[in-house]
Amino acid sequence: MTLNIDHPLLDGRTANSPIIRAYRGDRPETTPVWFMRQAGRSLPEYRKLREGNEMLEACLTPDLASEITMQPVRRHNVDAAIFFSDIVIPAKLAGVEVEIVPGRGPVFANPIRTAADVAKLHPIDPAAFAPIREAVAQTVAQLGTTPLIGFAGAPFTLASYMVEGGPSKDQQRARTLMYSDPQTWANLLNWCADVAGEFLIAQVEAGASAVQLFDSWVGSLSEQQYVRRVAPHSKRVLSHLRGYDVPKVHFGVGSGEVLQAMHSIGADVMGVDWRIPLDEADRRLGGGVPLQGNIDPALLGAPWHVLEAHVRDVMNRGRVAPAHVVNLGHGVGPETDPDVLTKIVELVHQEG
Repeated sequence: MTLNIDHPLLDGRTANSPIIRAYRGDRPETTPVWFMRQAGRSLPEYRKLREGNEMLEACLTPDLASEITMQPVRRHNVDAAIFFSDIVIPAKLAGVEVEIVPGRGPVFANPIRTAADVAKLHPIDPAAFAPIREAVAQTVAQLGTTPLIGFAGAPFTLASYMVEGGPSKDQQRARTLMYSDPQTWANLLNWCADVAGEFLIAQVEAGASAVQLFDSWVGSLSEQQYVRRVAPHSKRVLSHLRGYDVPKVHFGVGSGEVLQAMHSIGADVMGVDWRIPLDEADRRLGGGVPLQGNIDPALLGAPWHVLEAHVRDVMNRGRVAPAHVVNLGHGVGPETDPDVLTKIVELVHQEG
């Protein structure tokens, strides 16, 4: 498979944008910046738009998903849009019963705990992603030269939600299944990898110029567990994009101990959370890997002079890498003052 000739990366719209250049290891004149979870929670215009619309319903309504994706680009002047959706959308489109419970997160009506449970999971029909393709196409048409980043949840994180039945602090049930029934675990992660891979294909074919694979719960794993029981499945996700020449970013929370292993699955860029500085991440990766991150989200509520010094430090440490995209070390919190994000963008562009 290859990109269509009218794809933004091929028709001149986004290939030379600062963020795509940085993702490809070419440091642009101005340092690019965007924020994980920039589309949504912290914006009053988002909360107004969501009134009366359940989360997953909003994700699957193209006009809504597109508008929510665009809101932070207009407000903050960030260098990329991140597609507004949720990592459980592929599971829902494959027929799995799941909902987003306010204040809790994704909740699965029937947790996956046995080989029989996994056997009931159906392969996804690519046609199910029609609303995703439509939302992406609408968004890309409005973005012009600003790239859209597509995304998916990594198999371990999606499988953890499915096994636990919802959010978990330690993913203990998931890790128990990983050891007690390795074959069932592998089958579940392969299913998760395939629905996530098709999710990425839908976004890329509709116009996304880069993708990011999120592994939110990877910090609960040892390096040995990750390499043996998880990495092959994450690699399987990205293998769906073979032939599509789009930059691939990999990000995990608490991932300092597994950075190198996460990079080895086929990622071009490594996102780094706030727990280790970027120069240390560069050292652990052996140099030569473009980095993304890693402002501590906790500092978004600190006095500006404290946050400003932190952002400058992040940028200074990011200069050891071949290229650096400024971002948070996790996502924007719902209580974040949007004006603070706008000020960060202005500072990064000014200092870049």
